[in-house]
Amino acid sequence: MSQFSEVLRKRTKEIAIKTIVLTRKLPRNDEGFTIRKQLIRSSSSVAANYRAACRGRSDKEFYSKLCITVEELDESILWLELSNDLELLNELDIYPVMKEAQDLLNILATSKSTLRKKIYSSDSDMV
Repeated sequence: MSQFSEVLRKRTKEIAIKTIVLTRKLPRNDEGFTIRKQLIRSSSSVAANYRAACRGRSDKEFYSKLCITVEELDESILWLELSNDLELLNELDIYPVMKEAQDLLNILATSKSTLRKKIYSSDSDMV
């Protein structure tokens, strides 16, 4: 595994941990319960799917898992935004987690785009 992949693997795990800890501050009502559950699910999925991507046996398998990782990270950002917009969490608590999630989304979406070009250009070379 490359050093870059290892750093991202650690960062995706860390964002899951930070998000789960943040959800502990959500109110104990229907909105808080729903957002807590969704945030935990989506943020932990980011880490799990990136980890699976790194174990991919081919570029296409890596790409497939990376697509899921990007989708789950984007979903996590949505739930963080909703928590903020509904004032369920303090903006100062959300900001560092949101910033890291956005940074990771930018990195992983760029990686996804680069890999997609590589895969499809190599596929057309074989035809």
